[in-house]
Amino acid sequence: MKQAVTKAALIAALMLGVSGSALAQEKIVISQWDAYWPEDLLANFTKETGIQAEWAVQIDNEDMMGKMTASGGKGYDVVFASGPFVEALDHLGLIAELDHSKIPNMANLYKEAMDLPYDPGNKHSVPYTWGTTGLCYRSDLVKKEPTSWDDLLKPSDDLKGKITMLSTDRWLMAAGFKALGYSVNSTNPDELAKTKDLLIAAKKNLLAYDDTTFYSKLVSGEATLVHAWDGWCNFGVAENPAIKFVIPKEGSDLFVDAMLVTKASEHKDAAHAFINYVLRPDVHASIMAFSLYKVPNEKALEVLDKTLLTTYPTLAISSEVLFQQEQLRDLGDGQKDFTRVVTEILAAQ
Repeated sequence: MKQAVTKAALIAALMLGVSGSALAQEKIVISQWDAYWPEDLLANFTKETGIQAEWAVQIDNEDMMGKMTASGGKGYDVVFASGPFVEALDHLGLIAELDHSKIPNMANLYKEAMDLPYDPGNKHSVPYTWGTTGLCYRSDLVKKEPTSWDDLLKPSDDLKGKITMLSTDRWLMAAGFKALGYSVNSTNPDELAKTKDLLIAAKKNLLAYDDTTFYSKLVSGEATLVHAWDGWCNFGVAENPAIKFVIPKEGSDLFVDAMLVTKASEHKDAAHAFINYVLRPDVHASIMAFSLYKVPNEKALEVLDKTLLTTYPTLAISSEVLFQQEQLRDLGDGQKDFTRVVTEILAAQ
């Protein structure tokens, strides 16, 4: 039996220039991280548009890149990627140029979200979430509230052995780069060497490298200071409001996770319809409320439950403050030496 074509599907079809019945028969495959959107998002999208959507879980950006390069993008229609990986996928010719006329909800984005240096004018990508990295800590357990990357890398005695750091390469290095006054995108050999020495020296004071359960260590009190993405710090705040977040005074990174359409997609109209659906204010607000990451959607903030902004102060970080941080970029040919240095840091005793 043919799937019924809803009013929303007909509206979407008219916007995309395809028939409602054709749109309702479309099926897209979306590569996305786990726990990064509400569980009913895809079902609601299908209910409203008639477009079937299958979710392919990606572990991280590297996992996504492996799948994309191995398949040439075939089998995927929409892919989620962080800013530097958008650049890398573009250089590899694996992502399509977007038709902005098919994504009218882009008008809901902050103006800054249309001026991202890794993809000026959002030619190939649309921002999904954005944020920064900093210090997440137990305000009731630290003797002095942290303000600097040095509080993490050269800690006071009360913090030693109660600190975790991110091991994901760009963010591990960014902490050291910013502490030394360097760019988060540095590939300068001398700066890489000095940052390596700093981060190896910092290891003796760590409880662990931890990219996934650091907030739980804060909740239990096993850790009192952790290196964290702002949104993930909020998972700890949800369990203990004494957990706070601060951007170090030396500054930090601005990361952006974005939505892309693969060049190999055979369902580009449906893929554009999905991106447009996500950018609808009520939908993007629901994503923000679920993931506890900021979204670059000005209209979504207008409909968001305002109590979330007081419960989770990182959600209220303004776009102006975010854009004072340094945007992560693709390192190009410098990635090889960068990766070597990270490997040496992680392997050091």
